Amino acid sequence: MAWRGCSRLGAQLRRSPGWLQGLGRRRIVSCIDPSTGLTEEQKEFQKVAFDFAAKEMAPHMAEWDEKETFPVETMRKAAQLGFGGIYVKPDVGGSGLSRLDTSIIFEALSTGCTSTTAYLSIHNMCAWMIDTFGNEEQRHKFCPSLCSMEKLASYCLTEPGSGSDAASLITSAKRKGDTYVLNGSKAFISGGGDTDVYVVMCRTGGSGPKGISCLVLEKGTPGLSFGKKERKVGWNSQPTRAVIFEDCAVPVANRLGAEGQGFGIAMKGLNGGRINIASCSLGAAHASVLLTQDHLTIRKQFGEPLASNQYLRFRLAEMATRLVAARLMVRNAAQALQEEREDAIALCAMAKLFATDECFTICNQALQMHGGYGYLKDYAVQQFMRDIRVHQILEGTNEVMRMIVAKNLLQE
Repeated sequence: MAWRGCSRLGAQLRRSPGWLQGLGRRRIVSCIDPSTGLTEEQKEFQKVAFDFAAKEMAPHMAEWDEKETFPVETMRKAAQLGFGGIYVKPDVGGSGLSRLDTSIIFEALSTGCTSTTAYLSIHNMCAWMIDTFGNEEQRHKFCPSLCSMEKLASYCLTEPGSGSDAASLITSAKRKGDTYVLNGSKAFISGGGDTDVYVVMCRTGGSGPKGISCLVLEKGTPGLSFGKKERKVGWNSQPTRAVIFEDCAVPVANRLGAEGQGFGIAMKGLNGGRINIASCSLGAAHASVLLTQDHLTIRKQFGEPLASNQYLRFRLAEMATRLVAARLMVRNAAQALQEEREDAIALCAMAKLFATDECFTICNQALQMHGGYGYLKDYAVQQFMRDIRVHQILEGTNEVMRMIVAKNLLQE
């Protein structure tokens, strides 16, 4: 069900309690208003996403983090609003929205739980890859259950020996008749072991990017196993494991595109993934600014509210400025990607670099401005800071983002 059919649910969500419920009121007059420049339709689904974050995610964010809970049922509720296949075509159950629309939604959802929203963004990327590069049979086989989140997806690119250098991956798929025999392993896979569909980049040919193909592997395939659940600084509401392939027989019918097209598919997926993860950073930073705003107003030192301290006022202003600048850059890149502009790849890299760096700075500063309270797990700012730290590493490290931008500038 797409978000357009859920206006009644949206109205119910708007009545829910919680610290995030004040967001709608503050957005109207604030210079950090995330609805500025949006169409009425975009404001409507943004509101639905904010309300879902406030009612269904924010009250449970700390518990999911502490107990390392993968909130599958909550994500399936999000899918009922159309958030399981946001930019997947409607004929296979998707919402058919744009990259900018997607960024708006992920930013709003991330104010409720950044870690959970980040997994949703990865799941959406996998569904889009199958929808875009799969044939009609593959699209109709996999996408409907992914869009409803009846089944969950994981993206398998990174390997223990090939992080940033993805083109050097060594997981192999040797063709034998109508199947590929898959051997190797992937590292740091979000959802690994708990998800149902694995979009796997593997080597079917020679060295380099032209030897890489993309296979879709289903849980339960003989030879598919998983490593231990990793213990992480943040992103604790989604499991992370190694994914191991030992003589896995995968039907040739599960290959996306032709042999040798896998690296291109992976990179096109990552362009959107960089916008998505930057959008998640925006949501965490936005929530952190609001929390800091409240803390400065309520907390007193030396007989005066912290908000009367000029230094802290200046820092709050800097945080707000960084947030708005990052948001504008992300939305500009999302529009460029949607329009398939020649500069889209570089703009996505710039947006991911700038937004994830700046938003981490905002969240870290928010923690500092909360003083000792900010270091307590009873206060959300520390979790937002922990959850977005990894955004500077994944979907291509920010050092790699600099390489992409420089390559574009030097026309290499």
